Amino acid sequence: MTAEPTPQAAPRPHEAEEFRRRPLGRRLLAPLATLAVAGAAFTYVGLVDPNEPGHYPVCPLLRFTGLYCPGCGGLRSAHAVAHGDLATALDANALAVAGYAVCAALMAVWLVHAVRGRPTRIAPKPAWWWAIGALTALFAVVRNLPAGSALVP
Repeated sequence: MTAEPTPQAAPRPHEAEEFRRRPLGRRLLAPLATLAVAGAAFTYVGLVDPNEPGHYPVCPLLRFTGLYCPGCGGLRSAHAVAHGDLATALDANALAVAGYAVCAALMAVWLVHAVRGRPTRIAPKPAWWWAIGALTALFAVVRNLPAGSALVP
C-alpha cells in the first residue's frame, strides 16, 4: 500500500492561505469545541457509573440475541478510562480503548495544525475503511466464540 494522498487529502493552496490568515482563536474554535464535547461526554460517563443498572439502556443485540456487539462494554471502558484505570478499560472493550487512543491522536494533530495555521484534512482511502470494518467484524465474531471469552465485557 502506498501512502500517496488522495485528491481530497491535500487542501487547495488558496484554502490553506485563507486558513492561515484567520486569527488563532477562530482556527482553534472547531478543535476546541470538539474537545469540549468529548470531554463533557467522558466526564458524564465518569460520573454516572454504567456498571450500576438503570443509568443507560441495555444493548439491544445483547438483550434479544445474547450476542455481544463490537460496542458492548464501551461505556464501562470509557468510565474506566475517565478514572485512569486502563487495565479495566481494556478488559471491558479493548477495541473501544483503541478507538479512544486513535481519536486522541487525531485530536492532537488537529490542534497542532490549527495552532500552526495548517488546515487538517484526513481522507483515508477506501481500503482503510474496509480494514477498519473487517477488524470490527472480526472483533465482534471472536468475542462471541468460546476462544474469545477474554474479550467479553
